[in-house]
Amino acid sequence: MITVSNLTKRYGSRVAVSDMTFDVAPGRVTGFVGPNGAGKSTTMRMMVGLTRPDHGDVRYHGVSYTRMQHPTRVVGSVLDAGAMHPGRTAREHLRAMAALSSIAARRVDEVLHEVGLDTAADQRAGGFSLGMRQRLALAGALLGEPDVLLLDEPSNGLDPDGIRWLRTSLSDFADQGGTVFVSSHLIGELAMFAHDLVVVGGGTLLAAEPVAATLARGETRVVVRTPDAVEFGRLLDRHDIGVSADGDRLTATGTTLTAVSQLAFDHRIQMVEITEVSRSLEEILLDMTGASAEFAAA
Repeated sequence: MITVSNLTKRYGSRVAVSDMTFDVAPGRVTGFVGPNGAGKSTTMRMMVGLTRPDHGDVRYHGVSYTRMQHPTRVVGSVLDAGAMHPGRTAREHLRAMAALSSIAARRVDEVLHEVGLDTAADQRAGGFSLGMRQRLALAGALLGEPDVLLLDEPSNGLDPDGIRWLRTSLSDFADQGGTVFVSSHLIGELAMFAHDLVVVGGGTLLAAEPVAATLARGETRVVVRTPDAVEFGRLLDRHDIGVSADGDRLTATGTTLTAVSQLAFDHRIQMVEITEVSRSLEEILLDMTGASAEFAAA
């Protein structure tokens, strides 16, 4: 369990993070989302002691990160996939990390295998693609066999197979009781495996809830094609159902497919097509964070 309490950070007159409070549950993948400048990176740096908060704290199972005797055995983090010496091989990089954290050397080959870098273990990191560097960074996070993974944009540079592999790996980690906290701009991908979301904007918390609750914020529309569009449009309006028309196509809001179908059946309205359309998670999040976006389209 990660407990973030009243986390605040200012840089001069600018408030980067303001009174942020939320929990991240074990056995679940929690997505951390928000526009650029929302305070995500600053928050994650404070969560692992790289930036000192002006107020508030972060605890893992009740213990502050800076007070842990062996933090890498509790929290594995990737905040910068490029933080590795380009002249070292993948194996050398991980051996150095293991030595610094008093982790058994056997873990090096184990994590190289876990992230699929067995055959590249003796290649220099400077020649790695971004996707390979992401895999090596994740291997470093897994070295201490932590309970928690804290990852900032881990899918950057991964090809479709790599993204699928990452999704499976993080889901498996959570299924085994681990806690996963991951920031990402790939909202469609995140929606496929995250259980919960922490949504931020302008340095403040906008929501901390299950993905299902966020999706429920989106209004469902029922789209109908009918040769009786004018008559059916009036009928929907008389039943206080919001409706807009485009030729023979009607879009109804504030209702359900079942209700619209029943109304058409009761009044013998011929329908060519009827579809229920839900807003995507990305669309809903854009609405939630739009007012706080650092840069927005005109």
